Amino acid sequence: MTEQKSDSARSLWEREYKSQVGPDERRFNRSGIEIRPLYTAADREGKTGDGDGYPGQSPHTRGIYASMHRGRSWSQRQLVGLATPKEYNARMHEIAGAGATALSMIPCNSVYRGYDIDEVDPLLLGTCGTTINTIDDMDQCLKGFPIDRTSISLNDPLPFTLQGMLLGVAKRRGVPWASLSGTSNQSDYISHFVANHMFFRLALEGSRRVLVDHVVFAGRHLPKWNPISIVGQHMQQSGATPAEAMGFALCTALQYGADLQARGLKADDFLPRFTFFFDISISFFEEIAKFRAGRRLWSRLTAARFGAENPRSRRFKFHAQTSGVDLTRQQPLNNIARTATQAIAGILGGLQSMHTDAYDEVLSTPTEGAARIAVATQNILREEAHLADVIDPLGGSYYVEQLTDEMEARILEVIAVVDAAGGMFRAVESGLVQQMIGKSALEYQDKIDKGEEKIIGVNAFTDSHDDPVPPLSRPDMKLIEEQLGILQRFKAERSAADVQRALDGLSMAAADPALNIMEKIAEAASAGVTQGEMCTRLRAELGFGHPLIMV
Repeated sequence: MTEQKSDSARSLWEREYKSQVGPDERRFNRSGIEIRPLYTAADREGKTGDGDGYPGQSPHTRGIYASMHRGRSWSQRQLVGLATPKEYNARMHEIAGAGATALSMIPCNSVYRGYDIDEVDPLLLGTCGTTINTIDDMDQCLKGFPIDRTSISLNDPLPFTLQGMLLGVAKRRGVPWASLSGTSNQSDYISHFVANHMFFRLALEGSRRVLVDHVVFAGRHLPKWNPISIVGQHMQQSGATPAEAMGFALCTALQYGADLQARGLKADDFLPRFTFFFDISISFFEEIAKFRAGRRLWSRLTAARFGAENPRSRRFKFHAQTSGVDLTRQQPLNNIARTATQAIAGILGGLQSMHTDAYDEVLSTPTEGAARIAVATQNILREEAHLADVIDPLGGSYYVEQLTDEMEARILEVIAVVDAAGGMFRAVESGLVQQMIGKSALEYQDKIDKGEEKIIGVNAFTDSHDDPVPPLSRPDMKLIEEQLGILQRFKAERSAADVQRALDGLSMAAADPALNIMEKIAEAASAGVTQGEMCTRLRAELGFGHPLIMV
C-alpha cells in the first residue's frame, strides 16, 4: 500500500513538473554527467553507499579524520608573492594578523623559470611573486616568523632551491630540520610538463630522479614535511573536467608511488606524507562529489596498488584553491560571490587547507584590501555560517551520494585510459593526457561561446557601464633596483671557492645515482649559491625542461 502511494506521488510530481517546465532540455555538469531534476531514495535502491560510513574510517568518503573540521579546522593559506623579500614579509605579517594560519610563498616568475633577477628585464620582476634568489632573501622573507612552529607551503618547483634555502635559514637560526613542517607545494613535475610549462625546469627523466631524491631526503631529515603535492589544479585550470583532473592526479600519485617503490622505499614509509592540491570550480555539487569520490578511490588504490597497511597511508589529504579560471575581469566584484561559493564547496568536500582568491586576482597580485576580504571569507564561513559544526553535512543526500558514485565511475574511466598507456609518465610523454585536456577545454569554451554556459558579466547580465577595478601597480623600480644591488653585494661577498665546490657537488650527484641531489642542494644554498646558478648547473647535467607542445 505504501509502495503504491509512493508510485502515485511520483506520477503526480512528474505530471506537475512537465506541465510547469514543458519540454525539458537535458543538463550535464562539466564532467559530462547528466543531472536529473530530482533524486530520491529510488536512486539509491540496492546501494549501501559509503556515505553511510563514518569519518576517519576506510574508505574515507566522509572525511579522513574522525572529527574533521569540528575538531581540526582547515588551515588558511593565502598565497602571497609580492615584489621583494622585505615587502613579502610585511604583507605576510598583515595577512597573519587578519587570520591566516600558515605561510604560503610564491616566488617571482623569473624564479619559476630558473633564473636570478639579474638575468631578466627588471620591468618583469616582482609583478607576480617575490624575488627570492639567495639564502639571505629567504631569511628576510621569514623574518619574525618562528619557522619551527609555522607551517610553510613553498611553491618551489624542482630542484627545490627554495627548500634548500629554508634549510639553510633553519641552520642559521639553530632550528632543527626535524621541527620544520610544511609542503613542497609545486613538486609535481608531471603536472608542470602537462599544464604549467613555466615551472618545468628539468627534462622528464632528470625530474623523476630529483623528485625521488627529494622524497628520500625528506624521509631522512624532515619527518614533518610533505615532500610531494600532487597537483590536479593545473590540469583543471588548463581545461580538464573535474573528473579528469581528479583522475589524472590519482594517476600521477600512482606513478610517483611506483617510482618510490622502485627505489626500494616501503609504501607505508612514504604514503603518509603524500598530499594533493586541487582547483575548486564554481560547479558546486560536482566539486563536492569530486572530492568525496577521490578520497574514496585513494583509500582503495593505496591498498590495492601498494599494499598499504598503515591507516595514515590511505588518507587523502588535500589543499584546495578557489578557481582563478572562474574569475572574470568584467564586473570583478562579482568574484567575491564566486569565491565564497567555491570555498563552501571545498569545505563541504572535506579539504584540509584552503586559499581563497582575492576578487582582483584576475588582474594582478591581490591588493591588500582584496586579500583581506579573501581571508575574511573563510572566517565568515567558519565562524558566522558555522560550516565547521557538522561533519560531511551532505552525506546521505540522494543527489550527492548518487553524484559521488557517478564521479567515481568517470574517474575510474580516466585511470583505465592512463593505465592502458603504460602509466602517467608514458601517457604524458606521448601527449595523450594533453590531448584529452585540450579536447575538454575546447568543448567547454564552445558552450560558453554558444551561451549554453552562462558567465555573469561576460555572456549574461553584461553591463557596459561597469567600472573596472584598478590592478595593483607595478613594484616601485627603486625597490627592484635596491634588490638588484643586494644580490650584487651578496655575490661579491661570498666565497667563490665555496660556491665552486658546491656547484661541483651538484654535478657529481647528478652523475652518480648513489648520491642524493637534495643533500647537495641544501649544501649549495648554505654555501651562497643562488637559485639561478643551481638550476643552470642541474639543467646542464640532467637536461633542460622542454614541455611537449601539442598542435
